[in-house]
Amino acid sequence: MTIKQTAYDFCEACDAGKGWDVCKEWCSQDATFSVQSDALAEITTLAAYTEWAKGLLGPMPDAHAEFKSLAVDEDSNRAILFAVFHGTHSVDAGSGAPTGKTVASDYVYVLDFDGPKIRHMTKVWNDVHALTQLGWM
Repeated sequence: MTIKQTAYDFCEACDAGKGWDVCKEWCSQDATFSVQSDALAEITTLAAYTEWAKGLLGPMPDAHAEFKSLAVDEDSNRAILFAVFHGTHSVDAGSGAPTGKTVASDYVYVLDFDGPKIRHMTKVWNDVHALTQLGWM
């Protein structure tokens, strides 16, 4: 399997809320995660991030990712995915009454590979903009 296919399969499963049980197939067991956002400041492992992403489907059951571009840098053993996250806060899943507001939030995943497995993912995301769209801030 190519880096591009692995990146696509992982991102598709992650953003569909499949969680670590499914996503770990494409990752090193100790894969790390980083992001510059307050909403995810405590998350440092890819396992924890995939579970956080899974949790978004509770208050936003229509949530989905629209993949825009996937590029591979073979020299760096890296894949970069640009996407837009869409969803509507329509269910109270312990996060408060539904706001009925929608989000269309751009983000980028930078996936670093060690051989065929993802060893680190950096997410580039404006959490304040996304959470404000949903009425959560």
